[in-house]
Amino acid sequence: MSFLDCSCISHSQVQPMDIEERYEDTSHQFRSCDGSEYTLQGPAGGDDITGLSPEPAHYQLLSELGKGFNNLSQVSMARHMPTGQLVAVKQTNLDECTEEELLQLMNEVLLSRLFRHSNLLTSRLVFCSSCQLWVLTPLMAYGSADALLRTFFPDGMSESLIAYLLHGVLKALDYLHRMGYVHRGVKASHILLSEEGRVYLSGLHSVYSMMRDGKRMRAVFDMPHHSPALLPWLSPELLRQDLHGYGVKSDIYSLGIVACELVSGRVPFQDMPPTQMLLQKLRGSHCCLLDVAPFPLGELGGLKVSRSGVDSGIGESVATGSLTHSATAPPTDRPQSPGPKNHSATLHSLVQLCLQQQPERRPSASELLSHAFFKQVKRHTGDSFLSLMYPAVPLSCPEDRPVSSPPGPTRPASPSATAEPPEAAWDFSD
Repeated sequence: MSFLDCSCISHSQVQPMDIEERYEDTSHQFRSCDGSEYTLQGPAGGDDITGLSPEPAHYQLLSELGKGFNNLSQVSMARHMPTGQLVAVKQTNLDECTEEELLQLMNEVLLSRLFRHSNLLTSRLVFCSSCQLWVLTPLMAYGSADALLRTFFPDGMSESLIAYLLHGVLKALDYLHRMGYVHRGVKASHILLSEEGRVYLSGLHSVYSMMRDGKRMRAVFDMPHHSPALLPWLSPELLRQDLHGYGVKSDIYSLGIVACELVSGRVPFQDMPPTQMLLQKLRGSHCCLLDVAPFPLGELGGLKVSRSGVDSGIGESVATGSLTHSATAPPTDRPQSPGPKNHSATLHSLVQLCLQQQPERRPSASELLSHAFFKQVKRHTGDSFLSLMYPAVPLSCPEDRPVSSPPGPTRPASPSATAEPPEAAWDFSD
């Protein structure tokens, strides 16, 4: 049966599921797969959109933020006119989706109904208008960490800002892992920041359950959809695709790659052809911070490590079969990789732990939250977050502009106003 024939997604407007009623009897307490109770948390403050109306006429589309879901979805900044609240709206034409894509959309929506955590970007309001699926999320005014790197931090971020971002991601991963899910898509373009300074992990379309018949499996064997785009971030055991499979520690490896990405402004392994990248990972070659040689000397057979600092949003901005430079900007316009830096011992320790070749040697997300590198996070509050973000500025509201117009030039360039393709500038689902 086609997904379009389902009562939840049809050509007539459908009222959204009432999440609060659905979870009312649970008192917001779930028992995770390890037997411990886990408190469900939702968005706080201005990030809560559950009270907004599911009526398309109540939303004014202000500017396009980007594309998503194989370019089938358009993401726009919108204003809920009855309240004036700004939100992000992802519109997908269901008539243009294949059966497989419809199933992916349904899976993402259902997972968004299940997950409730303050560091997970979930779709709390979903409805249909004609053949258009509307998915509303809080507006991430600072965009993605990937866009911030390309626009404001081409030589990498400060360790304090990196700790702040990774700490939020780890809290989201700890929640997912306790619930029996592996994310499989942790990268900088899936780390989003709200104007209030809250860190969100997106990309729920790649989430995979480790539960079978009510029991948690030790390993799973499914390869993520569009995996060629994710190769630089994927763990060796996931790429190996053998009888050992992979588990939640695969996300910890991806977190280590993201740490290197945030430090240098470039993605490890990204300039390699896919086959060579696969071989290097399976042979145990590891990436390090730039004040340490990234690969064992002589192991690459004369291949020079690129200093181009290419766009780290490769997955959505180039063909999936290529993991080389993005052609969207001339080489002179791309940010250059920084020279060697002196990084703290705690940051080196974090990266080394995350990138262990054997997954059993990597710490869990819960254990990493107590790592010495994250002690500095306690020094930063919502107010001090803005000082960490300088010179980045949040998205402004383009007054009285059509959806096709970019934000006005009255403010410094924002992550959504760069020369990169729109899909790479805003990426909360792919």
